[in-house]
Amino acid sequence: MKIFLIGLPGSGKTTIGKQLAENLRVPFLDLDAELENIEGKTVQEIFATRKEDFFRSLEAKTLKSFCDEKEDFVMATGGGTPSFFDNMELMNRSGKTVFLDVPISEICSRLQKTNLSLRPLFANLSPEQLHNEIKLLRSQRIDFYKQARVLISGEATLEEILKKITG
Repeated sequence: MKIFLIGLPGSGKTTIGKQLAENLRVPFLDLDAELENIEGKTVQEIFATRKEDFFRSLEAKTLKSFCDEKEDFVMATGGGTPSFFDNMELMNRSGKTVFLDVPISEICSRLQKTNLSLRPLFANLSPEQLHNEIKLLRSQRIDFYKQARVLISGEATLEEILKKITG
């Protein structure tokens, strides 16, 4: 089974994805890391030099290539991946989509503990600006996220997540 974790930046897609993949004994993929490998640049550098349109096109093409593979995996997608092209429909057809729906306040708290300069959409934002940006992104993306086959609300444990996904 292919499992696609979707949600806002800071929702735990990578952290949960690695644990889930280990538990299911399948490879873990981070779509942003795959794009960085292809381009030989960080996501921030791709955004800065090639711009978002190029990034989103490469993202969609790469996602499709993984969806076309026969192997199972767990993939952490970028926060915006479901919102562009037919990515959400493609993921739903290819496997199981899981929306990690974490409260905005928790996401802001998590992100503030990281290096925000590594996140193109949040670099140089104050805590208040970060909260407003996360709130805006959620409002823009929620209709796509809600198309996921599985919804995980708040702070579910890995066991609860596994049960919802595999049960």
